[in-house]
Amino acid sequence: MLPPIASNFVAGETPDAALAHVGALNDRGVAGILNLLGEHYEERPPADADADAYVDLVEAIADRDLDACVSVKSSQIGLDVGDEAFRENLARIVEAANGPAATGPDGTGTFVWIDMEDHETTDVTLDAFERHAVETDGNVGVCVQANLKRTREDLERLADLPGKVRLVKGAYDEPAELSYKKKARVDESYRECLAYMFEAFDDGVAVGSHDPAMIEYAAELHAEHGTPYEVQMLTGVRESAQFELAGEDDVAVYQYIPYGSKWFSYFYRRIRERKSNALFALRAIVGN
Repeated sequence: MLPPIASNFVAGETPDAALAHVGALNDRGVAGILNLLGEHYEERPPADADADAYVDLVEAIADRDLDACVSVKSSQIGLDVGDEAFRENLARIVEAANGPAATGPDGTGTFVWIDMEDHETTDVTLDAFERHAVETDGNVGVCVQANLKRTREDLERLADLPGKVRLVKGAYDEPAELSYKKKARVDESYRECLAYMFEAFDDGVAVGSHDPAMIEYAAELHAEHGTPYEVQMLTGVRESAQFELAGEDDVAVYQYIPYGSKWFSYFYRRIRERKSNALFALRAIVGN
């Protein structure tokens, strides 16, 4: 049983609980991005097991005709074991997501997001995205982080590829030589990256932010360029704003939904990575 603080941010411990959560969101116009909790496996069996779980999940989404997709972490499906384990497990998930059992009534497979972790995973994650974006004609997405100094250049590489790109500010405490540390500079980078994406991308922009100023800026950029976009927020954070935004005609709203039995390690790691994450969670509980 999830304690109250965890239940604010985690949809449950089982796939059924998470899928039920998605169904309730869909009824209010919000789509779901399901993420099975687990990361940094150093042995292959648990990585393979979580990949198996994602294969079952993409098929369950289609079977229930839910407006949802999945998001996987590289270290969860084998990157800490080795590049080969990661590539094989990601390929299994993407293949299943585009197979007959995961294809919905509209004829498309279940969308797969590839989460970004710390800077050491950036290159292998982008390489994997590029490969599967081409193979699936854009039925995958990848996350990039505005606090990394390299991200603006990475976006130029991604602009001509099919698929979606999620822009977040970045939650990892990266080395100063590789990242922006001051909030104002991260915000500036986010705006610069977002402006470039709306100008250069064709397949859609994912705005991963709870910052009202950034969401408003995205709406302005959409009005200017016409680029399709979506807004993504976490479970338990500004949910009233999510439902309000979902009532607008020109933007899709997705809720990122963690679930699973590893909720404690999820919170512990987030707080350990950055102290501001703990303050963020507290503000979300008080202000939601």
